[in-house]
Amino acid sequence: MNFASAVSAASASKRPPGARRARRVLIVDDHPIVRLGLRRIMEHEPDLVVCGEAETAADARAAIKELEPDVVVIDISLKQGDGIELVRDVRAHHVGLPILVLSMHDETIYAERMLAAGANGYIMKQAASDQFLVSLRRVLDGGVYVSEAVGSHMIHKFATGGSYASTSPIDRLSNRELQVLRLIGKGVSTRGIADTLNLSVKTVESHRQRIKRKLNLTTGTQLVQYAVSWFAGREDSVVTGSMS
Repeated sequence: MNFASAVSAASASKRPPGARRARRVLIVDDHPIVRLGLRRIMEHEPDLVVCGEAETAADARAAIKELEPDVVVIDISLKQGDGIELVRDVRAHHVGLPILVLSMHDETIYAERMLAAGANGYIMKQAASDQFLVSLRRVLDGGVYVSEAVGSHMIHKFATGGSYASTSPIDRLSNRELQVLRLIGKGVSTRGIADTLNLSVKTVESHRQRIKRKLNLTTGTQLVQYAVSWFAGREDSVVTGSMS
């Protein structure tokens, strides 16, 4: 099992007698530097403790079962598996477990989708560390967290009866098509995408054709170039984002 287990009991011993138990946070992210950064953000917070880490969906499921965290922080992009599917699975099997999605992916594209999949909050990796702590405590306390911009967009969409028309071609894609596009951008083959998403190769090919139509692309090469460019721009944001 490739996940780091609980933080030592030494941190618990630092709490004064009678103090509330620190709430246990499981980090699910395939970037070691991000996991380290999150640990450092929380290490001086008396009410929070990182109980474990995972970099794949399978390890995350095992860690949740073994460590019984109070909250799970999940990225959409994982080394193996998919964050959207993981959120759905966690929500189905752990109804009351708070889930905060922390991602490099554009919140205007993903936030509402992830809330619909079962997440309790969505925050970008470019956010400041104090805002991350606000979002984490919000979902731990039973609330929902999105940025002010996303919240305003969702209210406007509701007020107009869902008739809001996005100018981004990415918004035309279904959740599954977004998953396929992201994996294409990561350089995963059609067979690899099928294995990751538990689909047939034929189904993945059908998704590729629909993605091309929706993005006004004509060839497979154009699709790959678009996906790589789209994904690379979000990978760069992991390096340049603040979280400090």
